[in-house]
Amino acid sequence: MSFNATPFAERRARLIASMQQAGGGVAIIPTAPEVMRNRDADYPYRHDSYFYYLSGFTEPEAVLVLIAGRESRSILFCRDKNLEREIWDGYRFGPQAAQQQFAFDAAHPIDELDKSMPALLADAPAVYYALGHDDKRDAQLQRWMQGVRALSRSGVAAPGSVVDVSVLVDEMRLFKDAFEIDLMKRAGVISAEAHCRAMRLSRPGLREYHLEAELLHEFRRNGSQYPAYGSIVATGANSCVLHYRAADAELKDGDLVLIDAGCELDGYAADITRTFPANGRFTGPQRELYDIVLAAQAAAVAETAPGKRFMDGHDAAVRVLAQGMLDTGLLDKRKVGSLEDVIEKGDYRQFYMHRTGHWLGMDVHDVGDYRDPPAADGSKPWRTLQPGMVLTVEPGIYVRPGEGVPEKYWNIGIRIEDDAHVTPTGCELLTTGVPSKADDIEALMRQA
Repeated sequence: MSFNATPFAERRARLIASMQQAGGGVAIIPTAPEVMRNRDADYPYRHDSYFYYLSGFTEPEAVLVLIAGRESRSILFCRDKNLEREIWDGYRFGPQAAQQQFAFDAAHPIDELDKSMPALLADAPAVYYALGHDDKRDAQLQRWMQGVRALSRSGVAAPGSVVDVSVLVDEMRLFKDAFEIDLMKRAGVISAEAHCRAMRLSRPGLREYHLEAELLHEFRRNGSQYPAYGSIVATGANSCVLHYRAADAELKDGDLVLIDAGCELDGYAADITRTFPANGRFTGPQRELYDIVLAAQAAAVAETAPGKRFMDGHDAAVRVLAQGMLDTGLLDKRKVGSLEDVIEKGDYRQFYMHRTGHWLGMDVHDVGDYRDPPAADGSKPWRTLQPGMVLTVEPGIYVRPGEGVPEKYWNIGIRIEDDAHVTPTGCELLTTGVPSKADDIEALMRQA
């Protein structure tokens, strides 16, 4: 499939327009460095999300420079062609091919960056750069600025301010266009198929890493480049550990398995959680709590629509979960009081301690402000949902053994998570390819 440079060029143009509106300047966006894993072996390389969002370029050792002035330009600095290194490391675009393929106005070898930047920064009103993320890059910028200041006697001025470019790009990234939504839908389909595969193949006696391997198999078989994050495959008591990683615990008859996993496709993440019985059949107590979590998710999805606040879905889920905790005896009504008391005092947090969602996009916990700009009274209300936003909806219940906790619920951890795209009329779930109703899960698992 041929590369489409148009969305990336349009994003660069939008960022340049924002910079011009603020008075102009020079934006510097480097990609991520390669990281050594151990002797003579790197971690698998993954580009920086900000850099990729604006460039589409995936090679390491690259910097994007955007000029917002009388004449606006986009310039890529990248590795030069080197046929000998290509024998060892693979194909390199080189500046000439990169300029053509990715629609930059100019491209130069990365070795020329230090020499070129003082001239590009000269007389720029501001430099747009994310300070504090990389000490080496920060020091490099300081050298470039010193180089410009050294020319002050010749009438050249250094940028008068440093503006955090990520603030501008974060707001752009929060709203997904049709190109991005299409990629996220495809990532959701692949991830859903992986979850279905794990459910079908689950049985007592397997280990958590066996199911992790099935997830990875389905991700790569369908063209995903990486997992979007470290897959959580947790059985039994491990399902009550929120950030558990797939390890070697054995799936036992009568236990639940919680899988939180999603693939990354062409830079975009999916994020799905499902909980299912290792043997294919929910027990009575498991089914009780599962149906409560499923109802909480439905309540949160109903509150995910334009004009709603980011936290409206969370608040709706909490009401359902808290009522379920009272109904099942997880919370003793005689001690905690009414539903309103439980919510006001936060007693539900014993069994539900995280928020119901987060932004999703190029990063699994994607960028974007969770609050609107300050109101007239100085308050900062939760963000108003608008079309184009994508967020997860993921309520849960996690029951650890404890005094006063009914023993039949001990070590039951349940989370159900889907990815919601806010549309003009409501929201569209991107991850419905894997069942979430208990009956449907059992039916799928019988197919094995």
